[in-house]
Amino acid sequence: MSIVVFGREICGDLAAAERREWLCTNGVGGFASGTVAGLLGRRYHGLLVAALEPPLGRTLLVATVDETVAYDGLERQLSTNRWADGTIAPCGYREIERFALDGTTPVWTSAVADARVEKRIWMEQGANTTYVRYRVLRARTALVLQLKVLVNYRDSHGATRGDGWRMDVTPVARGVRVIAFDGARPLLLLADHGDATTAHSWYRNFDLAVERARGLEAVEDHLHAATFRASLELGEALTLVLSAEAEPSLDGDAAWSRRAQHDAEVLDTWRRAQPSAEGAPIWIGRLVLAADQFLVRRPLAADADGMTVIAGYHWFGDWGRDTMIALPGLTLATGRGEIARRILKTFARFVDRGMLPNRLRDGGQAPDYNAVDAALWYVEAVRAYHEATRDAGLLEELFPLLAEIVRLHAEGTRYGIRVDSDGLLIAGEPGVQLTWMDAKVDDWVVTPRGGKAVEINALWYNALRSMADFARRLGRSSDPWGSLADHARTGFERFWSERAGHCYDVIDGASGHDDAIRPNQIFTVSLPESPLSLDRQRRVVDACARHLLTSYGLRSLEPGHAQYHGHYGGNRRARDGAYHQGTVWGWLLGPFALAHFRVHRDAATARSFLAPLADHLADAGLGSISEIFDGDPPFAPAGCIAQAWSVGETLRAWHELSASRPRYP
Repeated sequence: MSIVVFGREICGDLAAAERREWLCTNGVGGFASGTVAGLLGRRYHGLLVAALEPPLGRTLLVATVDETVAYDGLERQLSTNRWADGTIAPCGYREIERFALDGTTPVWTSAVADARVEKRIWMEQGANTTYVRYRVLRARTALVLQLKVLVNYRDSHGATRGDGWRMDVTPVARGVRVIAFDGARPLLLLADHGDATTAHSWYRNFDLAVERARGLEAVEDHLHAATFRASLELGEALTLVLSAEAEPSLDGDAAWSRRAQHDAEVLDTWRRAQPSAEGAPIWIGRLVLAADQFLVRRPLAADADGMTVIAGYHWFGDWGRDTMIALPGLTLATGRGEIARRILKTFARFVDRGMLPNRLRDGGQAPDYNAVDAALWYVEAVRAYHEATRDAGLLEELFPLLAEIVRLHAEGTRYGIRVDSDGLLIAGEPGVQLTWMDAKVDDWVVTPRGGKAVEINALWYNALRSMADFARRLGRSSDPWGSLADHARTGFERFWSERAGHCYDVIDGASGHDDAIRPNQIFTVSLPESPLSLDRQRRVVDACARHLLTSYGLRSLEPGHAQYHGHYGGNRRARDGAYHQGTVWGWLLGPFALAHFRVHRDAATARSFLAPLADHLADAGLGSISEIFDGDPPFAPAGCIAQAWSVGETLRAWHELSASRPRYP
């Protein structure tokens, strides 16, 4: 049974229905997404956002379908639109009796008198194809379905005004072909039966309310390119096929079977791999399906089987740091070690001067390398992978690269990254954001954190201990790594502030030592090797619990600090100014729960910190976990509706805390 099921109490309340968003993905970076109400609220909402250069090159091709049902002398419009003048027309959300997720598939049931019509939307795995299927669940006589398909062809981050844009709309067998301009990828709009006619009429001035709240362009036009009509008897279905592929299948039943089978295999793989899956609460299984949505192909010239992680939907691509943090939870906790292996091998090809890319870009542009921690998270991901799989072959293959990463971090690489005389890693250049707290507006780096950051050095210490262990496993000397680790642990004493009772966030920064309470110190406890005594570990956890813990994650800055922001919203400058200055981050709840277990040894209590996320799965991005939340109650979700490391770290923590053997010594 789905935990995401709504009746008219949600579906018929426009405000409640439009803030709940659904997401379908295709495993190559494309997606479809929208609201329970059916209206478009974001520039990223659409039935087909195709990844034309997998996993990027994401392009909105099909925006929405205007749906009308004629039945027993009645006519009802099932779609919902908001226009720039504030008008809601039509108001199809009023006809929705029920919304639910079937696996990852959104399903609506609408009522017209005594007739009921079901609509479900899913994507073909591995293809830029979306299916929209309508089935008559109850009716005394035939009903006639009319579907107007509205298209576009723009970057997923953009907005369209249709003035003077003439697309080539041509009839083809079972539908219509649209070519937006010379050189554009052809778009097929097809149906498995019924009549199809071409059209060319711009629907102007759709209002995108979420974009307006973000201070961005909020008015858009879409082109009505085709109309489909079919008469359906009780039990009959009509399937729309919206595709950027050359020959998509028109068999809706077979396509649905493939999607259902894929979701079932994801769950079966998890259950076979994880003893703790038996008896797991239903929301954990829901997160296993959510985890699959972030795992996508990244074919390379030298590796056609390359894979990566989409950091968040709707607007993120693949980021090195996010990928390595999320990898253990998305793949190892779900029993998909082979995908973890492919991701590790893919990113190995992008290591440069000992650094992992912060971000991989569209269109063959050079990657960004402004991340001091991405390569250190890579070492930790390799450690977690080897611990789960005992794959000595990959460890042997990657060991020279790992050794090079550590050597160059110690000796020096980009952005002043090097080991200082105290054995700690120092980094920073003016105007460059290097840690995960990386918000930047024009030339303003909001939280620069130059110097020696606490989580960077916790990661550094763990990387050195991991390298020593890797060397021993491969029959090599561990002395160089062990000596560096011992030096780093001694130097780490400098992070402790006895006066404050917790770790400094940064030492040796531009303004000296920063003792603001931020969540970064939780990694001194949650990572496998801690440089702190047990008493200090406990005091770190207690400080984070007292000042930073919320139901959905840890605040990025303690309330009461002069720079604290309790609400995330407004234009770009306002949002980025709050991003790491009090905003709650969902991905940090997993490390907190693990750290709490390490010092208090109560797995049930530690798991209980994750429990509120079960309720969150029925809000915002349905079935998934948001990127961020307000720092002040009621901790409203914001940012991406589905974030890889939020899902991954929750799954990892839940399974580690449910294992028969405790992780920490």
